[in-house]
Amino acid sequence: MAIDWVCEVSSNHNGNLTRALRFIEAAHQIGATTVKFQLFKITQLFAAEALAARPELLARQAWELPVAWLPTLAARAHELHLRFSCTPFYMAAVEELAPYVDSYKVASYQVLWLDLLRKIAAQGKPVALALGMATVAETDAAVDALRACPQLTLLHCVSRYPTPLAECRLSQLAWLRARYPGCIIGWSDHSTRPEALLSATLRYGALAIEFHLDLDGSGVEYAGGHCWRPAAIQAVIQTVQQALTADGGGTEAEAEERLWRSDPHDGLRPRLSVRTGLHG
Repeated sequence: MAIDWVCEVSSNHNGNLTRALRFIEAAHQIGATTVKFQLFKITQLFAAEALAARPELLARQAWELPVAWLPTLAARAHELHLRFSCTPFYMAAVEELAPYVDSYKVASYQVLWLDLLRKIAAQGKPVALALGMATVAETDAAVDALRACPQLTLLHCVSRYPTPLAECRLSQLAWLRARYPGCIIGWSDHSTRPEALLSATLRYGALAIEFHLDLDGSGVEYAGGHCWRPAAIQAVIQTVQQALTADGGGTEAEAEERLWRSDPHDGLRPRLSVRTGLHG
């Protein structure tokens, strides 16, 4: 199975539709297979008490993705043969996304909201679940809530922005694969370190890699230190894809040389069948 390279735009579109479309085009150019956005409303994301205590959170309303953009974004992604995905952060968002997305994503911060997960699963589309901060019991409950979906991807994730390489705990991928057979296992990256992606894919066999992208360093989330730039992530994708080609092939590549091995009757090269056709 090929790796699903998921380009997470998040809020780096900066509230500009033209810029959002550029992200989709960049995702295609760097070799991504899926492009993903987030659909949230700040007043439905944080409790009133949190907004009163931290009124600066309201400034993030400028980060919201307008629902009216969804048809345009999905159409452009599909024109470029990219899968279109999005994270719903409020109940109504699940249905708002349904006509457009090829898959849903559940963010780490939403793992405990099982009613949301069940509603997502009921849409009958593939789902990716990020597991940052989740305990074993919480993960079990979330996986159970999503069992109705046709394909479930579990993304090991560390909810620290950025994630130091030594804290990626990529061995968790092997544990997830053993505990949840039948699920696709992957890594949601916040490290922006090539070593993490190479280890996740080539050592631990991750079949889904989600990465945050910014086009030019001006995205609203770029200062967090967890966003890749196009050239850097493209180099990693190409390296992994090239490395995976080394898994293929077989004895066919050696067919001619096999004939020039020592013949068992006298130990001389080439085989007798070849010698008879040789002319000095």
